[in-house]
Amino acid sequence: MIRPLKLLLILMLLSGQAMPEASAQTKKAKTSQGKQTATQAKTVNGIVEGTTEQSGIRAFKGVPFAAPPVGDLRWREPQPVQNWQGVREAKQFGPRGMQLAVFGDMGFRSDGMGEDCLYLNVWTPAKSEKERLPVLVYFYGGGFVAGDGSEARYDGESMAQKGIVAITVNYRLGAFGFFAHPELTKESPHNSSGNYGYMDQNAALRWVQQNIAAFGGDPSKVTIAGESAGSISVSAQMASPLSKGLIAGAIGESGALVNSSLDPIPLAEAEKNGVEFASSLGANSLAALRAMPAQQLLEAAGNQGMGYFVATIDGYFFPKSPAAIYAAGEQAKVPLLAGWNSEEMNYMMVMGQEKPTVENYENAVRRLYGEKADEVLEVYKATTDEEALQAATDLSGDRFIAYSTWKWMDLHSQSSGKPVYRYLFSRPRPPMTAEMGNASSGLAGGVVKEEDPNAFKMPAARGAVHAAEIEYAMGNLASNKVYAWTPEDYQVSEVMQNYFANFIKSGNPNGKGLPTWPTANNEDKVQVMHIDVKTVAKPEENRGRYIILDKLQTK
Repeated sequence: MIRPLKLLLILMLLSGQAMPEASAQTKKAKTSQGKQTATQAKTVNGIVEGTTEQSGIRAFKGVPFAAPPVGDLRWREPQPVQNWQGVREAKQFGPRGMQLAVFGDMGFRSDGMGEDCLYLNVWTPAKSEKERLPVLVYFYGGGFVAGDGSEARYDGESMAQKGIVAITVNYRLGAFGFFAHPELTKESPHNSSGNYGYMDQNAALRWVQQNIAAFGGDPSKVTIAGESAGSISVSAQMASPLSKGLIAGAIGESGALVNSSLDPIPLAEAEKNGVEFASSLGANSLAALRAMPAQQLLEAAGNQGMGYFVATIDGYFFPKSPAAIYAAGEQAKVPLLAGWNSEEMNYMMVMGQEKPTVENYENAVRRLYGEKADEVLEVYKATTDEEALQAATDLSGDRFIAYSTWKWMDLHSQSSGKPVYRYLFSRPRPPMTAEMGNASSGLAGGVVKEEDPNAFKMPAARGAVHAAEIEYAMGNLASNKVYAWTPEDYQVSEVMQNYFANFIKSGNPNGKGLPTWPTANNEDKVQVMHIDVKTVAKPEENRGRYIILDKLQTK
């Protein structure tokens, strides 16, 4: 039986905002003959031709970094790209991976959807191959069931204007990225199965090592970053022996594969789940599974619920659990900048539909923790209904994603010998624009019209909700038309993006004109950078919360 993944199910409540999906573009990149020009770059597989944005940044979209994982390559580790002759156009985003419409805050610019999805996108300020600029490789979020490198909130043009070669990477999702089966293990040269989505990310990092110099990037200065599932991916790549030599730095926004609901499970357990899934489809062999239409597999996987397909401790990508790898100091020993938001989840994760009174809150905690409830209530205290609302909100966010992110940073600071920088993003989003009318946040980041009596409306945000920091950090506020951004929002974005840019360039976020950001390596004097209109470093305030959750997690 698959273990329950209650925290992942709460991903359905993530608070972004809906934006319309871009219309499908032409289906295949074309090739042409000709001399290499300023909008071209020579990869090991052939020449690609991109575009030059008004800012002067060169953009290369839909560049293949692995062979299409279709047919017999479905559920295989990513294979090399076939070389091409002439010039291949790289002017539009490639297809996004197979996924259902789960989250309302995802606005795709991709060329449709399909299994043939292993493409990346490059934005570079370099004028020639001779430059050696730092590189950012960004992994999107979406609970490993949705997301795409074409989303405007991850667009790399703004970061490229800071002197960085920025890349977004597609990877396989859900059943296509994390399905394990005994037959797959048997045919694998590594005697493993599952983890294909993570191996796609690794293949992209290897592509960067081989090719980024052609775009003016320095392969020895590659920082990986991501939000939510993307941040979890960063922690996974740091833990894997396959990737740790490809990374110079890491940025994690809300999420880690350390004591989380998505931690990899033993290969035998994952294989058993895979056999059960295959049987539910009437497929008695791997050949039958590979012959099934992708849409049929996608819909069947959707019926299993989110979080059914998780990573495996396969002895290849993960020789043991990531928590054990970090505890032993076997991860990539690189500088780490990470943190989370002030309201990662609302109180309903703990309390459901009950009113957040002191009595209801205490009863909810006792249901969750039983005889250990008093220890939890000691650090998540509530003596008034207002305090109960805040305590339930804090506990929900910590259970959902903040604790695992804290644990990742805590282990890395103890075992890596490298600087760790921790932030708390606290800037709430402004109200929606007038064009949105009478609307509020709904499930999965969607927009709910107030006149719809049947729509589920989220409680009013009390802080910075999950995923709210992405546009600030990447300099892409203007791409989100849902909110009425203010000059203060752009001020916060400039500060946060400059911290990120400095870290990508040097492994240290500090720089001219920014408040000093101390490291968080000293357990007794941890400093946390609070990012808001007034950005300031403060001593850690809530360590007791994470210590008790850690105690309950590891018992």
